[in-house]
Amino acid sequence: MKSDIIKKSKQIAIPNNILRKKVDKIANQVFSLVNKETEKQKAVVSVHFGGSYAKETWTPEKIDIDIFVKFKKTTTEKNFETIGKKIGFDSLKKFKPYVRYSEHPFVEADIDGVGVNVVPCYDIKKGEWKSAADRSTFHTEFMSEKLTGSMKDDIRVLKCFLKINGMYGAEIAKQGFSGYVCEVLVYYLGSFENVLKKIAKLQNNEMIGESPRKFESPIVIIDPIDRNRNLGAAISIQNVTNFILIARNFLKKNSISYFKEKSKIKIPAEIAKNLLIVNFTYKKRSDDIVYGQIKRASSSIESQMINEGFNVLRNDAIAHDETRASLLFLLESLIISKNEIRTGPDVFSGEFATKFININSKKSKLMWTDKEGKLQSLQTRRYENAKTYLNDLIKNHIGQSGIPKGLRNDFKKGFKITSGKDKQNKSVKKSISKLITTDDTAFSTN
Repeated sequence: MKSDIIKKSKQIAIPNNILRKKVDKIANQVFSLVNKETEKQKAVVSVHFGGSYAKETWTPEKIDIDIFVKFKKTTTEKNFETIGKKIGFDSLKKFKPYVRYSEHPFVEADIDGVGVNVVPCYDIKKGEWKSAADRSTFHTEFMSEKLTGSMKDDIRVLKCFLKINGMYGAEIAKQGFSGYVCEVLVYYLGSFENVLKKIAKLQNNEMIGESPRKFESPIVIIDPIDRNRNLGAAISIQNVTNFILIARNFLKKNSISYFKEKSKIKIPAEIAKNLLIVNFTYKKRSDDIVYGQIKRASSSIESQMINEGFNVLRNDAIAHDETRASLLFLLESLIISKNEIRTGPDVFSGEFATKFININSKKSKLMWTDKEGKLQSLQTRRYENAKTYLNDLIKNHIGQSGIPKGLRNDFKKGFKITSGKDKQNKSVKKSISKLITTDDTAFSTN
């Protein structure tokens, strides 16, 4: 890899001294406030910095300071949540704190562009996990001990590379490579360049790290502090395959453009005309909850459309502007043939063949047996227009649509189906562009 590319990428990924001083000041201020509040609580054992700030792997464009509050392992789950939230709110009260949810709630605030999280966890021995956050302090200890200065810089470069190319983040909305996964990859493989070389030649289900267990996922990344845990399980196949393609191209080209925001992409009208967008508003709730719901809705509706004869090429779901969401469906065509062929059993199946004939004879315009002896019935479709079908499905048959119950009241309050050619807001436009244009960083042949 060219040294000038490495140098330029590090200038982007590594925070300068002014920013470091600002973040350190905020971190120390908040740590002091949290410590003060925990002294009032007998259930609390200690307070620790965690996450990328503690491990010195944070990057300039999205800065988070994680402060972990360790509770006695005898603390009930109710007290763990109640006291954890109280400490978070009381210590961050000057900064408009709010609750976020992982497995357990934690408190977050924004202080001059820096995200601060106060996260409860249990004071337990390694392997005796009681909450999702319990591993975090062990991750911090392990990485603080194992990572060299150059490895920390390479982790920052890897994070920026993944962020700019849309593959970074463990949240349900993204299903990408988390900050900890970046640390683990560089820990196992030694450098940013080695990570890319490994990913460029990755085989399906290949394991990085060692475990006594076998796992089924496109990439298997073993957590070094818990060898029975596969960090790759949460990463989508799209993000894994994108990483492979982009790593191959980057190693071939060595261009700094892979670390810079892409220029505006023109949306091709020829494809946009076959895109349907379902827009609706939802009652405000956590991102992870709403993304879980809208992704399930999108997937279920896609299945229903395919069953009805419409060929859905791709789908997506996004939440934007705090209470608005959109489901996107790219179809081969919005209008399909009036005619539909229904295939039945073969004639030798006796009563099943008779039943198929009895059910379909009145609806059939033509009936015959094919070269394999199977019954065929030519019928008129109920729907030729995908937009008409989609509107009817959501408006009149929401119970059979597969849309999760948690979203149905939101849909009942109203929804609007538009085409990819219609005017959309900035967030939806970005998703449309992603869905119907080729990513040159992944598919370029030059």
